[in-house]
Amino acid sequence: MPGEKQTAVKYYVGVDVGSASVRAALVDGSGTVVAHAEQPIQVWEPQPDHYEQSSADIWAACCSVTKQVVHGVDASQIRGLGFDATCSLVVVDKQFQPLAVNCEGQNHRNVIMWMDHRAVSQVERINATQHRVLNYVGGAMSVEMQPPKLLWIKENLPESWEKAGYFFDLPDFLSWKATGVTARSLCTVVCKWTYTSDRGWDDSFWRMIGLEDLVKDKYEKIGNHVLSPGEAVGKGLTAEAAKDLGLPEGIAVAASLIDAHAGGLGVIGADVKGHNLPCENQPITSRVAMICGTSSCHMGVSETPIFVPGVWGPYFSAMVPGLWLNEGGQSATGKLVSVWGHRQTPDLLSFAHSIYTYLNSHLDLIKKSLPVGFLTVDLHVWPDFHGNRSPLTDLTLKGMVVGLTLSRGLDELALIYLATIQAIALGTRHILEVMQAAGHDISTLFLCGGLSKNPLFVQMHADITGKPVVLSKEVESVLVGAAVLGACASGDFATIQEAMAKMGKIGRIVQPNHEHKRFYDKKYEVFLKLVEHQREYRSIMNSL
Repeated sequence: MPGEKQTAVKYYVGVDVGSASVRAALVDGSGTVVAHAEQPIQVWEPQPDHYEQSSADIWAACCSVTKQVVHGVDASQIRGLGFDATCSLVVVDKQFQPLAVNCEGQNHRNVIMWMDHRAVSQVERINATQHRVLNYVGGAMSVEMQPPKLLWIKENLPESWEKAGYFFDLPDFLSWKATGVTARSLCTVVCKWTYTSDRGWDDSFWRMIGLEDLVKDKYEKIGNHVLSPGEAVGKGLTAEAAKDLGLPEGIAVAASLIDAHAGGLGVIGADVKGHNLPCENQPITSRVAMICGTSSCHMGVSETPIFVPGVWGPYFSAMVPGLWLNEGGQSATGKLVSVWGHRQTPDLLSFAHSIYTYLNSHLDLIKKSLPVGFLTVDLHVWPDFHGNRSPLTDLTLKGMVVGLTLSRGLDELALIYLATIQAIALGTRHILEVMQAAGHDISTLFLCGGLSKNPLFVQMHADITGKPVVLSKEVESVLVGAAVLGACASGDFATIQEAMAKMGKIGRIVQPNHEHKRFYDKKYEVFLKLVEHQREYRSIMNSL
Protein backbone atom coordinates (compact mmCIF):
# COMPACT_ATOMS: atom_id res chain seq x y z
CA MET A 1 0.00 0.00 0.00
CA PRO A 2 1.21 3.57 -0.61
CA GLY A 3 3.11 4.90 2.37
CA GLU A 4 3.73 1.44 3.80
CA LYS A 5 7.33 0.47 4.37
CA GLN A 6 8.22 -2.60 2.33
CA THR A 7 10.30 -5.31 3.94
CA ALA A 8 13.56 -5.77 2.08
CA VAL A 9 13.97 -9.11 0.36
CA LYS A 10 16.48 -11.41 2.05
CA TYR A 11 18.95 -13.21 -0.17
CA TYR A 12 21.24 -16.20 0.30
CA VAL A 13 24.20 -17.25 -1.82
CA GLY A 14 24.70 -20.89 -2.75
CA VAL A 15 27.98 -22.04 -4.31
CA ASP A 16 28.23 -25.47 -5.92
CA VAL A 17 31.54 -27.00 -7.00
CA GLY A 18 30.89 -29.78 -9.49
CA SER A 19 33.30 -32.00 -11.36
CA ALA A 20 33.89 -29.64 -14.27
CA SER A 21 32.58 -26.24 -13.18
CA VAL A 22 31.72 -23.96 -10.28
CA ARG A 23 28.27 -22.40 -10.12
CA ALA A 24 26.76 -19.78 -7.85
CA ALA A 25 23.21 -18.58 -7.33
CA LEU A 26 21.53 -15.74 -5.51
CA VAL A 27 18.38 -17.24 -3.97
CA ASP A 28 15.55 -15.52 -2.12
CA GLY A 29 13.67 -16.80 0.91
CA SER A 30 11.06 -18.58 -1.21
CA GLY A 31 13.69 -20.59 -3.06
CA THR A 32 13.64 -18.59 -6.30
CA VAL A 33 16.97 -18.31 -8.10
CA VAL A 34 17.27 -14.66 -9.08
CA ALA A 35 20.81 -14.76 -10.48
CA HIS A 36 23.06 -17.57 -11.65
CA ALA A 37 26.64 -17.83 -12.93
CA GLU A 38 28.98 -20.64 -13.95
CA GLN A 39 32.70 -21.00 -14.66
CA PRO A 40 34.66 -24.07 -15.78
CA ILE A 41 37.48 -25.50 -13.66
CA GLN A 42 40.46 -27.52 -14.78
CA VAL A 43 40.80 -31.29 -14.51
CA TRP A 44 44.08 -33.14 -15.05
CA GLU A 45 44.20 -36.82 -15.99
CA PRO A 46 47.93 -37.65 -15.83
CA GLN A 47 47.28 -41.37 -16.24
CA PRO A 48 44.25 -43.68 -16.44
CA ASP A 49 41.95 -43.48 -13.38
CA HIS A 50 43.93 -40.53 -11.92
CA TYR A 51 41.89 -37.30 -11.81
CA GLU A 52 43.27 -34.16 -10.19
CA GLN A 53 42.29 -30.54 -9.68
CA SER A 54 43.68 -27.37 -8.10
CA SER A 55 42.17 -25.88 -4.94
CA ALA A 56 43.46 -22.44 -5.99
CA ASP A 57 41.72 -22.75 -9.37
CA ILE A 58 38.51 -23.86 -7.65
CA TRP A 59 38.55 -21.01 -5.13
CA ALA A 60 39.24 -18.45 -7.86
CA ALA A 61 36.21 -19.73 -9.75
CA CYS A 62 34.08 -19.55 -6.58
CA CYS A 63 35.06 -15.91 -6.18
CA SER A 64 34.35 -15.07 -9.82
CA VAL A 65 30.86 -16.57 -9.98
CA THR A 66 29.86 -15.20 -6.56
CA LYS A 67 30.83 -11.67 -7.58
CA GLN A 68 28.72 -12.05 -10.71
CA VAL A 69 25.51 -13.12 -8.93
CA VAL A 70 25.65 -10.42 -6.23
CA HIS A 71 26.60 -7.59 -8.57
CA GLY A 72 24.28 -4.64 -8.04
CA VAL A 73 22.55 -6.16 -5.00
CA ASP A 74 22.34 -4.22 -1.73
CA ALA A 75 24.89 -5.96 0.51
CA SER A 76 22.64 -5.58 3.56
CA GLN A 77 20.10 -7.90 1.94
CA ILE A 78 22.58 -10.79 1.62
CA ARG A 79 22.17 -12.83 4.79
CA GLY A 80 24.12 -16.06 4.41
CA LEU A 81 26.47 -18.18 2.32
CA GLY A 82 26.44 -21.94 1.81
CA PHE A 83 28.86 -24.20 -0.05
CA ASP A 84 28.53 -27.66 -1.50
CA ALA A 85 31.12 -29.56 -3.50
CA THR A 86 32.17 -32.94 -4.78
CA CYS A 87 33.71 -35.20 -2.15
CA SER A 88 37.24 -34.68 -3.48
CA LEU A 89 40.35 -34.74 -1.26
CA VAL A 90 42.31 -31.49 -0.77
CA VAL A 91 45.88 -31.66 0.58
CA VAL A 92 47.69 -28.65 2.07
CA ASP A 93 50.77 -28.20 4.26
CA LYS A 94 50.95 -26.76 7.77
CA GLN A 95 50.81 -23.23 6.32
CA PHE A 96 47.76 -24.19 4.22
CA GLN A 97 49.76 -24.14 0.99
CA PRO A 98 48.90 -26.75 -1.67
CA LEU A 99 50.82 -30.03 -1.75
CA ALA A 100 51.23 -32.33 -4.74
CA VAL A 101 49.00 -35.42 -5.01
CA ASN A 102 50.95 -36.62 -8.04
CA CYS A 103 54.31 -38.22 -8.77
CA GLU A 104 55.34 -35.21 -10.89
CA GLY A 105 55.56 -33.02 -7.78
CA GLN A 106 53.12 -30.43 -9.19
CA ASN A 107 51.95 -28.73 -5.97
CA HIS A 108 49.18 -26.75 -7.62
CA ARG A 109 47.51 -30.09 -8.48
CA ASN A 110 46.61 -30.79 -4.85
CA VAL A 111 43.12 -32.29 -5.18
CA ILE A 112 42.37 -35.97 -5.77
CA MET A 113 38.95 -35.96 -7.39
CA TRP A 114 36.07 -38.06 -6.11
CA MET A 115 36.06 -40.18 -9.29
CA ASP A 116 39.78 -41.00 -9.03
CA HIS A 117 40.31 -44.76 -8.77
CA ARG A 118 44.06 -44.89 -8.11
CA ALA A 119 43.65 -46.46 -4.65
CA VAL A 120 42.29 -49.85 -5.74
CA SER A 121 44.93 -51.87 -3.87
CA GLN A 122 44.45 -49.77 -0.74
CA VAL A 123 40.65 -50.12 -0.66
CA GLU A 124 40.90 -53.88 -1.16
CA ARG A 125 43.17 -54.13 1.89
CA ILE A 126 40.86 -51.89 3.91
CA ASN A 127 37.85 -54.02 3.04
CA ALA A 128 39.76 -57.19 3.90
CA THR A 129 39.95 -55.97 7.54
CA GLN A 130 36.14 -56.31 7.84
CA HIS A 131 36.33 -53.59 10.51
CA ARG A 132 33.04 -52.59 12.12
CA VAL A 133 33.07 -49.12 10.54
CA LEU A 134 32.50 -50.80 7.18
CA ASN A 135 28.98 -51.70 8.34
CA TYR A 136 28.11 -48.03 7.79
CA VAL A 137 29.20 -48.02 4.15
CA GLY A 138 27.13 -50.96 2.95
CA GLY A 139 29.69 -53.53 4.09
CA ALA A 140 32.48 -52.44 1.76
CA MET A 141 34.29 -49.13 1.38
CA SER A 142 34.39 -47.46 -2.03
CA VAL A 143 37.63 -46.44 -3.71
CA GLU A 144 35.95 -43.02 -4.01
CA MET A 145 36.08 -42.50 -0.23
CA GLN A 146 38.96 -40.78 1.57
CA PRO A 147 40.74 -43.45 3.70
CA PRO A 148 42.07 -45.41 0.68
CA LYS A 149 43.24 -42.16 -0.93
CA LEU A 150 45.04 -41.14 2.26
CA LEU A 151 46.73 -44.53 2.39
CA TRP A 152 47.75 -44.20 -1.26
CA ILE A 153 49.41 -40.84 -0.52
CA LYS A 154 51.30 -42.28 2.45
CA GLU A 155 52.56 -45.24 0.43
CA ASN A 156 53.31 -43.46 -2.85
CA LEU A 157 54.07 -39.82 -1.97
CA PRO A 158 56.00 -39.96 1.34
CA GLU A 159 57.25 -36.39 0.96
CA SER A 160 53.74 -34.98 0.62
CA TRP A 161 52.57 -37.19 3.49
CA GLU A 162 55.28 -35.86 5.82
CA LYS A 163 54.67 -32.23 4.87
CA ALA A 164 50.86 -32.44 5.04
CA GLY A 165 49.22 -30.27 7.64
CA TYR A 166 45.57 -30.80 6.72
CA PHE A 167 43.49 -33.13 4.61
CA PHE A 168 40.14 -31.55 3.73
CA ASP A 169 37.07 -32.81 1.98
CA LEU A 170 36.50 -30.15 -0.68
CA PRO A 171 33.27 -28.78 0.91
CA ASP A 172 35.18 -28.25 4.19
CA PHE A 173 38.09 -26.63 2.39
CA LEU A 174 35.68 -24.03 1.02
CA SER A 175 34.19 -23.19 4.44
CA TRP A 176 37.76 -22.88 5.79
CA LYS A 177 38.71 -20.49 2.97
CA ALA A 178 35.64 -18.40 3.79
CA THR A 179 36.02 -18.31 7.58
CA GLY A 180 39.55 -19.36 8.54
CA VAL A 181 38.01 -22.09 10.72
CA THR A 182 39.11 -25.71 10.13
CA ALA A 183 35.85 -27.22 11.41
CA ARG A 184 34.47 -30.08 9.33
CA SER A 185 30.89 -30.81 8.32
CA LEU A 186 29.21 -33.84 9.84
CA CYS A 187 28.10 -34.67 6.30
CA THR A 188 31.61 -35.08 4.89
CA VAL A 189 33.29 -36.86 7.78
CA VAL A 190 30.40 -39.29 8.31
CA CYS A 191 29.86 -40.12 4.64
CA LYS A 192 33.42 -40.25 3.35
CA TRP A 193 35.78 -40.61 6.33
CA THR A 194 34.13 -43.20 8.73
CA TYR A 195 33.31 -40.70 11.53
CA THR A 196 30.12 -41.54 13.44
CA SER A 197 27.90 -39.03 15.19
CA ASP A 198 27.82 -41.03 18.42
CA ARG A 199 31.38 -42.41 18.69
CA GLY A 200 33.39 -39.95 16.61
CA TRP A 201 36.59 -41.37 15.14
CA ASP A 202 37.45 -45.03 15.72
CA ASP A 203 41.15 -45.23 16.65
CA SER A 204 41.31 -48.96 15.99
CA PHE A 205 40.26 -48.54 12.36
CA TRP A 206 42.99 -46.03 11.51
CA ARG A 207 45.63 -48.12 13.27
CA MET A 208 44.45 -51.29 11.56
CA ILE A 209 44.79 -49.82 8.06
CA GLY A 210 48.20 -48.26 8.71
CA LEU A 211 47.23 -44.63 9.26
CA GLU A 212 48.00 -44.45 12.97
CA ASP A 213 49.76 -41.11 12.30
CA LEU A 214 46.32 -39.45 12.21
CA VAL A 215 45.44 -40.74 15.67
CA LYS A 216 48.64 -39.41 17.28
CA ASP A 217 47.77 -35.74 16.70
CA LYS A 218 44.18 -36.27 17.87
CA TYR A 219 42.89 -36.10 14.31
CA GLU A 220 43.91 -32.48 13.80
CA LYS A 221 44.83 -33.21 10.19
CA ILE A 222 41.42 -34.64 9.27
CA GLY A 223 39.19 -32.78 11.73
CA ASN A 224 38.53 -32.81 15.46
CA HIS A 225 35.85 -30.08 15.41
CA VAL A 226 32.66 -31.18 13.65
CA LEU A 227 29.55 -29.08 12.90
CA SER A 228 26.11 -30.03 11.64
CA PRO A 229 25.28 -28.95 8.06
CA GLY A 230 23.79 -25.46 8.11
CA GLU A 231 25.37 -24.56 11.45
CA ALA A 232 27.19 -21.20 11.44
CA VAL A 233 30.98 -21.53 11.12
CA GLY A 234 33.11 -19.28 13.32
CA LYS A 235 32.44 -15.57 13.13
CA GLY A 236 31.33 -15.65 9.52
CA LEU A 237 33.09 -14.37 6.43
CA THR A 238 36.62 -13.04 7.01
CA ALA A 239 37.71 -9.69 5.61
CA GLU A 240 40.01 -11.38 3.08
CA ALA A 241 37.35 -13.80 1.87
CA ALA A 242 34.75 -11.02 1.76
CA LYS A 243 36.97 -9.06 -0.59
CA ASP A 244 37.62 -12.13 -2.75
CA LEU A 245 33.93 -13.03 -3.02
CA GLY A 246 32.44 -9.54 -3.24
CA LEU A 247 30.34 -10.11 -0.12
CA PRO A 248 30.03 -8.21 3.17
CA GLU A 249 32.47 -9.16 5.90
CA GLY A 250 30.95 -11.14 8.75
CA ILE A 251 27.90 -12.59 6.98
CA ALA A 252 27.00 -16.10 8.14
CA VAL A 253 28.80 -19.02 6.50
CA ALA A 254 27.26 -22.46 6.91
CA ALA A 255 28.88 -25.81 7.56
CA SER A 256 28.82 -27.30 4.10
CA LEU A 257 27.44 -30.36 2.30
CA ILE A 258 28.59 -32.78 -0.36
CA ASP A 259 26.98 -31.74 -3.66
CA ALA A 260 24.56 -34.67 -3.89
CA HIS A 261 23.34 -34.02 -0.36
CA ALA A 262 22.74 -30.36 -1.22
CA GLY A 263 20.64 -31.54 -4.15
CA GLY A 264 18.72 -33.73 -1.73
CA LEU A 265 18.00 -30.73 0.50
CA GLY A 266 16.86 -28.73 -2.51
CA VAL A 267 14.16 -31.21 -3.55
CA ILE A 268 13.26 -33.87 -1.01
CA GLY A 269 11.44 -31.66 1.48
CA ALA A 270 9.15 -29.82 -0.93
CA ASP A 271 5.45 -29.45 -0.14
CA VAL A 272 3.48 -31.86 -2.39
CA LYS A 273 -0.06 -31.10 -1.20
CA GLY A 274 -2.68 -31.14 -3.93
CA HIS A 275 -0.58 -33.01 -6.51
CA ASN A 276 -2.14 -36.45 -5.91
CA LEU A 277 1.23 -38.09 -5.29
CA PRO A 278 1.60 -41.30 -3.25
CA CYS A 279 3.98 -39.51 -0.87
CA GLU A 280 1.35 -36.88 0.04
CA ASN A 281 0.46 -37.06 3.74
CA GLN A 282 3.33 -39.53 4.14
CA PRO A 283 6.60 -38.87 5.97
CA ILE A 284 9.63 -37.70 4.03
CA THR A 285 10.98 -41.24 4.42
CA SER A 286 8.73 -42.33 1.53
CA ARG A 287 10.80 -40.24 -0.90
CA VAL A 288 14.14 -40.75 -2.62
CA ALA A 289 16.06 -37.79 -4.00
CA MET A 290 18.06 -38.67 -7.09
CA ILE A 291 20.81 -36.26 -8.04
CA CYS A 292 21.82 -36.87 -11.65
CA GLY A 293 25.08 -35.28 -12.74
CA THR A 294 28.41 -36.75 -13.87
CA SER A 295 27.46 -39.56 -11.52
CA SER A 296 24.10 -40.23 -9.86
CA CYS A 297 23.25 -40.47 -6.16
CA HIS A 298 20.09 -41.95 -4.64
CA MET A 299 19.33 -40.40 -1.23
CA GLY A 300 16.79 -42.06 1.05
CA VAL A 301 16.16 -41.18 4.70
CA SER A 302 14.72 -43.17 7.59
CA GLU A 303 13.79 -42.57 11.21
CA THR A 304 15.81 -45.58 12.39
CA PRO A 305 19.06 -46.95 10.94
CA ILE A 306 18.59 -49.30 7.98
CA PHE A 307 21.62 -51.33 6.88
CA VAL A 308 21.41 -51.92 3.13
CA PRO A 309 23.97 -54.27 1.56
CA GLY A 310 25.97 -52.42 -1.07
CA VAL A 311 24.43 -49.03 -0.26
CA TRP A 312 26.32 -46.44 1.78
CA GLY A 313 25.10 -45.60 5.26
CA PRO A 314 23.14 -45.47 7.44
CA TYR A 315 24.57 -42.02 8.26
CA PHE A 316 22.90 -40.10 11.09
CA SER A 317 22.04 -36.43 10.36
CA ALA A 318 24.31 -36.38 7.31
CA MET A 319 21.68 -34.65 5.14
CA VAL A 320 18.47 -34.02 7.10
CA PRO A 321 19.06 -33.46 10.83
CA GLY A 322 17.62 -36.21 13.01
CA LEU A 323 17.16 -38.72 10.17
CA TRP A 324 19.36 -41.56 8.97
CA LEU A 325 20.60 -41.42 5.37
CA ASN A 326 21.27 -44.24 2.92
CA GLU A 327 23.05 -43.29 -0.27
CA GLY A 328 23.05 -45.43 -3.38
CA GLY A 329 24.96 -44.38 -6.43
CA GLN A 330 26.12 -44.93 -9.98
CA SER A 331 29.69 -43.83 -10.70
CA ALA A 332 29.24 -42.82 -14.34
CA THR A 333 25.87 -41.62 -15.62
CA GLY A 334 26.06 -38.14 -17.11
CA LYS A 335 29.58 -38.93 -18.22
CA LEU A 336 28.42 -42.17 -19.85
CA VAL A 337 25.50 -40.55 -21.67
CA SER A 338 27.92 -37.89 -22.89
CA VAL A 339 30.30 -40.53 -24.26
CA TRP A 340 27.60 -42.08 -26.45
CA GLY A 341 25.69 -38.90 -27.17
CA HIS A 342 28.72 -37.12 -28.60
CA ARG A 343 29.89 -39.82 -30.99
CA GLN A 344 28.65 -37.75 -33.88
CA THR A 345 29.96 -35.89 -36.87
CA PRO A 346 30.47 -32.11 -37.05
CA ASP A 347 27.54 -32.02 -39.49
CA LEU A 348 25.21 -33.35 -36.80
CA LEU A 349 26.38 -30.76 -34.29
CA SER A 350 25.61 -27.97 -36.76
CA PHE A 351 21.94 -29.03 -36.73
CA ALA A 352 21.48 -29.30 -32.99
CA HIS A 353 21.83 -26.80 -30.19
CA SER A 354 21.59 -29.80 -27.87
CA ILE A 355 22.68 -33.19 -29.15
CA TYR A 356 20.27 -34.83 -26.69
CA THR A 357 17.31 -32.83 -27.94
CA TYR A 358 18.29 -33.85 -31.45
CA LEU A 359 18.59 -37.54 -30.57
CA ASN A 360 15.30 -37.49 -28.65
CA SER A 361 13.59 -36.01 -31.72
CA HIS A 362 15.21 -38.56 -33.99
CA LEU A 363 13.96 -41.40 -31.78
CA ASP A 364 10.44 -40.01 -32.16
CA LEU A 365 10.89 -40.11 -35.93
CA ILE A 366 12.03 -43.74 -36.11
CA LYS A 367 9.71 -45.25 -33.52
CA LYS A 368 6.78 -45.47 -35.97
CA SER A 369 3.83 -46.97 -34.05
CA LEU A 370 5.96 -48.29 -31.18
CA PRO A 371 6.54 -46.57 -27.83
CA VAL A 372 10.06 -45.09 -27.98
CA GLY A 373 11.41 -47.38 -25.26
CA PHE A 374 10.48 -50.51 -27.18
CA LEU A 375 13.05 -49.71 -29.89
CA THR A 376 15.74 -51.44 -27.80
CA VAL A 377 14.13 -54.89 -27.71
CA ASP A 378 17.38 -56.34 -29.14
CA LEU A 379 19.86 -53.83 -27.71
CA HIS A 380 21.00 -53.94 -24.07
CA VAL A 381 23.60 -52.02 -22.06
CA TRP A 382 25.27 -52.73 -18.72
CA PRO A 383 26.23 -49.19 -17.61
CA ASP A 384 29.15 -49.76 -15.21
CA PHE A 385 31.90 -48.39 -17.44
CA HIS A 386 33.58 -46.98 -14.30
CA GLY A 387 32.77 -49.83 -11.92
CA ASN A 388 29.65 -50.44 -9.83
CA ARG A 389 29.13 -48.29 -6.76
CA SER A 390 25.73 -49.67 -5.70
CA PRO A 391 24.42 -52.18 -4.95
CA LEU A 392 27.16 -54.58 -6.13
CA THR A 393 30.12 -52.51 -4.84
CA ASP A 394 32.39 -53.95 -7.52
CA LEU A 395 34.73 -51.40 -9.04
CA THR A 396 36.18 -54.05 -11.39
CA LEU A 397 32.95 -54.38 -13.38
CA LYS A 398 33.05 -53.06 -16.95
CA GLY A 399 30.44 -51.72 -19.32
CA MET A 400 28.72 -54.04 -21.77
CA VAL A 401 26.70 -53.57 -24.97
CA VAL A 402 24.80 -56.52 -26.43
CA GLY A 403 23.08 -56.33 -29.80
CA LEU A 404 25.42 -54.25 -31.97
CA THR A 405 25.30 -54.42 -35.76
CA LEU A 406 27.65 -53.19 -38.50
CA SER A 407 25.49 -50.08 -39.04
CA ARG A 408 27.06 -46.78 -37.99
CA GLY A 409 24.39 -44.25 -38.91
CA LEU A 410 22.31 -41.81 -36.92
CA ASP A 411 19.64 -44.44 -36.18
CA GLU A 412 22.21 -46.65 -34.45
CA LEU A 413 23.64 -43.73 -32.47
CA ALA A 414 20.14 -42.79 -31.27
CA LEU A 415 19.37 -46.40 -30.28
CA ILE A 416 22.52 -46.91 -28.24
CA TYR A 417 21.91 -43.54 -26.57
CA LEU A 418 18.39 -44.73 -25.66
CA ALA A 419 19.65 -48.11 -24.43
CA THR A 420 22.23 -46.33 -22.24
CA ILE A 421 19.57 -44.13 -20.62
CA GLN A 422 17.45 -47.22 -20.03
CA ALA A 423 20.44 -49.02 -18.48
CA ILE A 424 20.97 -46.15 -16.03
CA ALA A 425 17.26 -46.30 -15.09
CA LEU A 426 17.47 -50.09 -14.69
CA GLY A 427 20.45 -49.53 -12.39
CA THR A 428 18.31 -47.14 -10.36
CA ARG A 429 15.60 -49.81 -10.14
CA HIS A 430 18.23 -52.29 -8.90
CA ILE A 431 19.31 -49.87 -6.15
CA LEU A 432 15.71 -49.08 -5.10
CA GLU A 433 14.79 -52.77 -4.91
CA VAL A 434 17.73 -53.49 -2.61
CA MET A 435 16.84 -50.50 -0.41
CA GLN A 436 13.20 -51.61 -0.21
CA ALA A 437 14.16 -55.20 0.60
CA ALA A 438 16.20 -53.87 3.53
CA GLY A 439 13.28 -51.88 4.97
CA HIS A 440 12.83 -48.61 3.06
CA ASP A 441 9.29 -47.81 1.89
CA ILE A 442 9.75 -45.72 -1.26
CA SER A 443 6.84 -44.37 -3.29
CA THR A 444 8.15 -41.31 -5.16
CA LEU A 445 11.36 -40.15 -6.85
CA PHE A 446 12.51 -36.52 -6.71
CA LEU A 447 15.02 -35.75 -9.47
CA CYS A 448 17.46 -32.88 -9.94
CA GLY A 449 20.77 -32.26 -11.67
CA GLY A 450 21.79 -31.94 -15.31
CA LEU A 451 20.28 -35.20 -16.58
CA SER A 452 16.90 -34.32 -15.06
CA LYS A 453 16.61 -31.66 -17.79
CA ASN A 454 16.38 -34.45 -20.37
CA PRO A 455 12.70 -35.50 -20.69
CA LEU A 456 13.63 -38.93 -22.08
CA PHE A 457 15.86 -39.64 -19.07
CA VAL A 458 13.05 -38.64 -16.70
CA GLN A 459 10.34 -40.67 -18.47
CA MET A 460 12.52 -43.78 -18.60
CA HIS A 461 13.09 -43.54 -14.84
CA ALA A 462 9.35 -43.27 -14.23
CA ASP A 463 8.48 -46.17 -16.56
CA ILE A 464 11.28 -48.49 -15.46
CA THR A 465 10.92 -47.95 -11.70
CA GLY A 466 7.11 -47.70 -11.85
CA LYS A 467 7.20 -44.62 -9.62
CA PRO A 468 6.17 -41.02 -10.28
CA VAL A 469 9.02 -38.57 -10.72
CA VAL A 470 8.87 -35.07 -9.24
CA LEU A 471 10.99 -32.33 -10.77
CA SER A 472 11.84 -29.17 -8.91
CA LYS A 473 10.43 -25.84 -10.03
CA GLU A 474 13.98 -24.52 -9.87
CA VAL A 475 16.20 -26.49 -12.22
CA GLU A 476 19.26 -25.65 -10.10
CA SER A 477 18.14 -27.59 -7.03
CA VAL A 478 21.69 -28.24 -5.84
CA LEU A 479 22.28 -24.49 -5.65
CA VAL A 480 19.00 -24.04 -3.80
CA GLY A 481 20.20 -26.68 -1.33
CA ALA A 482 23.45 -24.77 -0.79
CA ALA A 483 21.46 -21.58 -0.26
CA VAL A 484 19.28 -23.43 2.29
CA LEU A 485 22.45 -23.94 4.32
CA GLY A 486 23.25 -20.23 4.22
CA ALA A 487 19.67 -19.41 5.21
CA CYS A 488 19.92 -21.66 8.25
CA ALA A 489 23.32 -20.27 9.27
CA SER A 490 21.88 -16.74 9.11
CA GLY A 491 19.22 -17.63 11.69
CA ASP A 492 16.37 -16.69 9.36
CA PHE A 493 15.04 -20.26 9.57
CA ALA A 494 14.92 -22.24 12.78
CA THR A 495 15.69 -25.61 11.19
CA ILE A 496 16.89 -27.21 7.97
CA GLN A 497 13.44 -28.82 7.64
CA GLU A 498 11.70 -25.44 7.79
CA ALA A 499 14.01 -23.99 5.15
CA MET A 500 13.59 -27.06 2.92
CA ALA A 501 9.81 -26.75 2.99
CA LYS A 502 9.84 -22.99 2.30
CA MET A 503 12.58 -22.95 -0.35
CA GLY A 504 11.88 -26.24 -2.19
CA LYS A 505 9.17 -25.92 -4.86
CA ILE A 506 7.60 -28.57 -7.10
CA GLY A 507 7.66 -28.11 -10.85
CA ARG A 508 6.67 -30.85 -13.29
CA ILE A 509 5.44 -34.34 -12.31
CA VAL A 510 6.07 -37.28 -14.65
CA GLN A 511 3.90 -40.36 -14.16
CA PRO A 512 4.95 -43.88 -15.20
CA ASN A 513 3.17 -45.54 -18.11
CA HIS A 514 2.02 -48.76 -16.47
CA GLU A 515 1.06 -50.24 -19.86
CA HIS A 516 4.79 -50.62 -20.53
CA LYS A 517 5.49 -52.52 -17.31
CA ARG A 518 5.80 -55.99 -18.88
CA PHE A 519 8.38 -54.79 -21.42
CA TYR A 520 10.56 -53.17 -18.77
CA ASP A 521 10.23 -56.16 -16.44
CA LYS A 522 11.73 -58.24 -19.26
CA LYS A 523 14.46 -55.63 -19.88
CA TYR A 524 15.28 -55.81 -16.17
CA GLU A 525 15.62 -59.61 -16.37
CA VAL A 526 18.10 -59.20 -19.22
CA PHE A 527 19.89 -56.43 -17.29
CA LEU A 528 20.57 -58.71 -14.33
CA LYS A 529 21.69 -61.52 -16.66
CA LEU A 530 24.34 -59.24 -18.18
CA VAL A 531 26.31 -58.95 -14.95
CA GLU A 532 25.97 -62.69 -14.31
CA HIS A 533 27.50 -63.38 -17.71
CA GLN A 534 30.29 -60.84 -17.19
CA ARG A 535 31.29 -62.52 -13.95
CA GLU A 536 31.11 -65.92 -15.61
CA TYR A 537 33.39 -64.75 -18.45
CA ARG A 538 35.83 -63.32 -15.89
CA SER A 539 35.87 -66.57 -13.95
CA ILE A 540 36.69 -68.50 -17.12
CA MET A 541 39.56 -66.18 -18.02
CA ASN A 542 40.90 -66.13 -14.46
CA SER A 543 41.27 -69.91 -14.63
CA LEU A 544 44.10 -69.54 -17.16
